[in-house]
Amino acid sequence: MACRDGKVTIQLVDEDAGTGARDPEPFRGQSYEAIRAACLDSGILFRDPYFPAGPDALGYDRLGPNSEKAKGVEWKRPREFCTEPQFICEDMSRTDVCQGRLGNCWFLAAAASLTLYPRLLYRVVPPGQSFQDGYTGVFHFQLWQFGRWVDVVVDDRLPVREGKLMFVHSEQRDEFWAPLLEKAYAKLHGSYEVMRGGHMNEAFVDFTGGVGEVLYLRGNTPGLFSVVRHALAKESLVGATALSDRGEYRTEEGLVKGHAYSVTGTHKVSLGFTKVRLLRLRNPWGRVEWTGPWSDRCPCWDALPLEWQEALLVRKEDGEFWMELQDFLQHFNTIQICSLSPEVLGPNPAGAGWHIHTFQGRWVRGFNSGGSQPSAETFWTNPQFRLTLLEPDEEEEEDDDEDEGGPWGGWGAAGARGPARGGRTPKCTVLLSLIQRNQRCLRAKGLTYLTVGFHVFQIPEEVGLTRGPDPTPRPAPAGSVSLRGEVQEGAGGGGYSGAALVTAPGPQLLGLWDSPHSRELLSGLLRADRSVFCARRDVSRRCRLRPGHYLVVPSASRVGDEADFTLRIFSERSHTAVEIDDVISADLQTLMEEELNAYQLQTLLSIALQPARGNTRNSGEIGLRTCEQLLQCFGNGQSLALHHFQQLWGHLLMWQARFDKFDEDTSGTMNSYELRLALNAAGFHLNNQLTQALTSRYRDSRLRVDFEHFVSCVAQLTCIFRHCSQHLHGGEGVICLTHRQWTEVATFS
Repeated sequence: MACRDGKVTIQLVDEDAGTGARDPEPFRGQSYEAIRAACLDSGILFRDPYFPAGPDALGYDRLGPNSEKAKGVEWKRPREFCTEPQFICEDMSRTDVCQGRLGNCWFLAAAASLTLYPRLLYRVVPPGQSFQDGYTGVFHFQLWQFGRWVDVVVDDRLPVREGKLMFVHSEQRDEFWAPLLEKAYAKLHGSYEVMRGGHMNEAFVDFTGGVGEVLYLRGNTPGLFSVVRHALAKESLVGATALSDRGEYRTEEGLVKGHAYSVTGTHKVSLGFTKVRLLRLRNPWGRVEWTGPWSDRCPCWDALPLEWQEALLVRKEDGEFWMELQDFLQHFNTIQICSLSPEVLGPNPAGAGWHIHTFQGRWVRGFNSGGSQPSAETFWTNPQFRLTLLEPDEEEEEDDDEDEGGPWGGWGAAGARGPARGGRTPKCTVLLSLIQRNQRCLRAKGLTYLTVGFHVFQIPEEVGLTRGPDPTPRPAPAGSVSLRGEVQEGAGGGGYSGAALVTAPGPQLLGLWDSPHSRELLSGLLRADRSVFCARRDVSRRCRLRPGHYLVVPSASRVGDEADFTLRIFSERSHTAVEIDDVISADLQTLMEEELNAYQLQTLLSIALQPARGNTRNSGEIGLRTCEQLLQCFGNGQSLALHHFQQLWGHLLMWQARFDKFDEDTSGTMNSYELRLALNAAGFHLNNQLTQALTSRYRDSRLRVDFEHFVSCVAQLTCIFRHCSQHLHGGEGVICLTHRQWTEVATFS
């Protein structure tokens, strides 16, 4: 259908829009059900070809094939060293997960927290798996990876040394869900050793698809107890770390510095007129506990009623203990919280759920990797996302013994959340999460995480964005900035229509790179918040923002750093979010008047053909000489008009389909036999002499013809037959040429 104003706009939308949660994708294409059925039919136990039990699965350095720690390692199935192995015991609890010889306490502390909520555990550890009925040696686990869930299949051969599991094990020695989950995580990232060293939030996020955040503690952090209590009520996963600059070591009070702990509960007790706030923590070692006030054998418990002691206290060396809040603040440096998405919480979460938007992106050197300094000229080339907040948080009951303020600008503190009350400004709670994708698996190559973070800028009401389905074009205010950065001159200058972006009095979208005016506006925005910039996979921040329009700019710290990233936006109330520059448009009237030369055609085809040729080893790029041939064939010899380009593009797609069909080994090349078949399918029937001449001209040193030379060949043939058709006089469609005339027309030699 024709466009009234000569402008065509393409609105990019998510592929999964409106489809709800997707089923997990099989990792490496391995289907658990198919593998299990095949093993049952054949009567054999599964051996995973994609993660073989051997030295490479252990690691590359300290656990490398020739390392001391890898000596004497055997790979055994649980049935080979345990009389009655169980996948999950009925009395499974958070105290079951115990650390082995791998420095991955961050992973195990997260797994222990997972056991607090059965529906979260069974999302990661699907039920129905067993070492008894239908046992085939195959198990599977589901992990979240950057916006999607993947189903990871493993065999049950585990690394054993001196008759004991090398890595994670259960306090109940016949239970194996935890070591098998650890193996699935190692497979996902390449080896066990890449799991050495990390942050709890990384595993929290991979177990839940939630968003992790870190709170750096001070000696007095008001509102902290309420933060932890609210988080646990929402079924968030919570951990704590006692930082160290000299590795792990045990203190006199029984804590381990440089170590990660799970935070598994909170409780307030009254001792006379004093209220004591307690936190329950767990050491993933399954032993070594706090020995100070409110520890297992502390006399403080004797002041409580017996029923309280029985409900709260377990006097055994299981790694779990209680601490008073002030002692906790003295000994721990960070709290890590993973808030869960609605998909994970399910239809009936214990607390309020979250609204979420997810964006995938990449920083590319020389294009949109502009560094982290807003004052730098390159900063505004970074990817940008517009966030609109309209509804402030709901008001909550005041917590009468919490201090004002709080670690996140009043999150969970008295009176800091709701609509205006007592002069307070209504605000919206937003969690922003920036994740570097696929970086942990690069550790074996000596690479590490980039230093990344993000800025949040407030967009004034007079400079913002409207998105709407209103099909009526609206005149743009004089000098307003459109999506692509053009300055629209004068009233009645057009604007986007249909599902596109329209300009209207507040708010209108800021442009990106093309306009000096838009750059001036961007650099003058007021910064509303920012994250820390650090070398971690997940960088998150909880923001308390007034209702309005904001610009979120994620970036690497250094100009030119390249990495894939995922940006997620969580809010307690509904919000809208869109990537700036997600609309593609063209003025057809202008394009009809434009013509492409050979250089412009080459650039256009290199972009257009790149995704289409992405599944072959050959890039499919078209050279300048071939583009000149295409101008001869479809244009006037010097340039190509738009309607002629449409004809050319249709032929290119057809030729590409023919090439791919006869390039049976997907090498991106064809031999002379395949070339003849492809030309035949393209409509050209040639004799042996002509086919031989074509092959000699267009083949490379390996006697193969690639996609560019195939296009050149077909374009030449098309020109020849079009030229010859002009000399047809009869109705039989036959033209007679001498050898000399044919040579003049074709010139193949």
